[in-house]
Amino acid sequence: MFDIGWSELVLIGVVALIAIGPKELPGVLRMVGQWMGKARKMAAEFQGQFQEAMREAEMADLKKSFDEVKEAATGFNPMSSLQKDVSDALRIDALDKPAETPAAIAVDPPVTPTTPETPTPSTFMEAEAHAAADEPLAITREVEQAKVAQDTAPSEAIKDAKAS
Repeated sequence: MFDIGWSELVLIGVVALIAIGPKELPGVLRMVGQWMGKARKMAAEFQGQFQEAMREAEMADLKKSFDEVKEAATGFNPMSSLQKDVSDALRIDALDKPAETPAAIAVDPPVTPTTPETPTPSTFMEAEAHAAADEPLAITREVEQAKVAQDTAPSEAIKDAKAS
């Protein structure tokens, strides 16, 4: 606070002893001590009130934010929204009324579904033959070329056999 050293305190004490006198010096020192005590009490009281005001301001802010959260929580009621959704889903009064079609929308005649042909025994035999031969069901160029190579190879072997 004040930057007063020991030498300055001794100088103040000597001046006070000369100016006040040795007879009244103890009473003056007692009064200075009381003033210092009152000043310290006032400073502590001011600091306490300041801290209390800060706590109240923080508490007011906390209370305000808590009230906002509380209002938001009371506005959100999942049970009421769930109950509303379920009651809307279970409402059957609209099911009794026929559907209204506007005159501008043209209604196509209903399409009758067709049924697929029933499989024949030959269909099953073809499928089993392809599965056993591990052949694809579709004929591709590679398969055709392989068949041509197989057909020509035995005839050349027969020609070679006849020549020898």
